Amino acid sequence: MNETSSVYKQKLHIRWSDLDPNGHVRHSVYYDFAAQLRTELFIQRGITVSDMAKAGFGPILFEDKASFRRELHFGDDLIMTGALKAVREDYGRFVFLHEIWRGETLCATVEVLGAFIDLKARKLTVPPKDFIDKLSNFPRHAEFNWLPKD
Repeated sequence: MNETSSVYKQKLHIRWSDLDPNGHVRHSVYYDFAAQLRTELFIQRGITVSDMAKAGFGPILFEDKASFRRELHFGDDLIMTGALKAVREDYGRFVFLHEIWRGETLCATVEVLGAFIDLKARKLTVPPKDFIDKLSNFPRHAEFNWLPKD
């Protein structure tokens, strides 16, 4: 499979502390799982938080939305996937889709809409060229499309 039409995958482990008093995975844990997956994908692709800070920019989120389809249980064998669902051609804005799977069953999705910010000016920016080169090789979801300029 071509990397630009694939997804990044990692195993998920439900911890005891992830559960609420009803034995359900707390809603905020889904967002934590998604953030961890994105961070690890960035690192795997050669982009660290300290690298971005040294270059004077960092990621921000405007919106994140979770959809809970199936209950997750302590001890489940789960895989979380992540891929770009959309990105602006200058890589200044992005939509990232995360999916949690139990076998062939889609259990949940987390979709985030984000951008990059200039850390000094505190205004939206586009990443430097060397970062764009790395971002352009991120996995893309099967439903990937380009975001409009505005």
